[in-house]
Amino acid sequence: MEQDISGGEESNLNEDVATRAIFTDLEPATWVNDDDNGGLFFHRVESDQIIYQEKKKRCKIIGKYVMGDLLGEGSYGKVKELLDSETLCRRAVKILKKRKLRRIPNGEQNVAREIQLLKRLKHRNVISLVDVFYNDEKQKMYMVLEYCVGVLQDMLESTPRKKLPIWQAHGYFCQLVDGLEYLHSQGVIHKDIKPGNLLLSLDGTLKISDLGVAEMLDMFAKDDTCHTGQGSPAFQAPEIANGLEAFSGFKVDIWSSGVTLYNITTGQYPFEGDNIYRLYEKIGRGEFTIPEELEDELLRSLLKGMLIKDPNERFSIHQIRHHLWFMRKPPRSLEWVPVPPLRGNELHTMTVLPYLHQYHYRDEQSIPDEYEEELLFRNEDMSQRPASHLGGKNVVTGDWESCEGAHNGRKGVPTSGRKRWRRPRPYIGTKHFLQGCKPT
Repeated sequence: MEQDISGGEESNLNEDVATRAIFTDLEPATWVNDDDNGGLFFHRVESDQIIYQEKKKRCKIIGKYVMGDLLGEGSYGKVKELLDSETLCRRAVKILKKRKLRRIPNGEQNVAREIQLLKRLKHRNVISLVDVFYNDEKQKMYMVLEYCVGVLQDMLESTPRKKLPIWQAHGYFCQLVDGLEYLHSQGVIHKDIKPGNLLLSLDGTLKISDLGVAEMLDMFAKDDTCHTGQGSPAFQAPEIANGLEAFSGFKVDIWSSGVTLYNITTGQYPFEGDNIYRLYEKIGRGEFTIPEELEDELLRSLLKGMLIKDPNERFSIHQIRHHLWFMRKPPRSLEWVPVPPLRGNELHTMTVLPYLHQYHYRDEQSIPDEYEEELLFRNEDMSQRPASHLGGKNVVTGDWESCEGAHNGRKGVPTSGRKRWRRPRPYIGTKHFLQGCKPT
């Protein structure tokens, strides 16, 4: 028995010696899987031993849109940049997964309501819906929207004092009132006005977005009475915080707009609490103070009028438009808050261009590995499309179309079957492709 034990210890000792011998021969940054013990061993790696390799950009095409980088991500899905290959317009796509929407309370209903409303609305200060795609195989929905460069909430967070200059806040608030007045004229109550739902386009135009919890009044409704409120807690009106079953929908949007104006001009919230119960308790009382550093008496009177507890005495859109602070444009100062850069890109250049460059100038041997394409709902016959000035080749996607009688005398290559590879030009020249457009 003692011999067996000693024999076992000797075998274990031999295994330890063998293991040490293995580790002495290891190269840095290698993983070794010991089959005998079934464990995974990690070797310490220094930072200078790590080799960073840039991720290859795969050109992804959905219909006529070329997809770019990620712009943002929310509770409903991701938002990426798009490029329309026909009009060369920048767009944004909201990618929604049905599996994720089912986990959110009323998620599918909110998205369907938002699509229905955006199809009917068309205003300069309301986000526009361009197109909608469905992919039943992947259970995904693609909402193509007009491109916006930033969010008002991100601008506030990028400043040390979390607020905007008065002249800049005045301009954004006037655009907010314009968009809100249009929504109310169409019988739409937003219910969730806040800086996080106010987007900015490239030319500084404010866009009201996220109509997922909005409500469309009946065409024959006597008034604007609503019965449900699903907005953000800090922007809820006292009638909702106090649990009223029916309330005025227009005055709820006026209240949340007043809280938004208070936030962007002071950097604070009129009502704050440790939890939602304390917060609703303070909102229900309707008592708030305006910081003394806000010296503009006209602005103070506008905030007090928009944040009146009684909805019957609260300012209307008409009263806000005729208020002196709204009509008088404050003097512009040197202080200005820009849109924060996206991943260090202060100019917010198009993120689709690197994907197009990789698509057109990839190596011939790496075509099957580096190319990924999704064509959704392309029902039109490519052979019946008219010939373009490029001899049948799309400028952006590079797909061959039927183009008999092009300027180079070459007949178009049909899209069916194997795609023929043709080495592209050494550069993409805007003068050659787009003679009537100015180079950007």
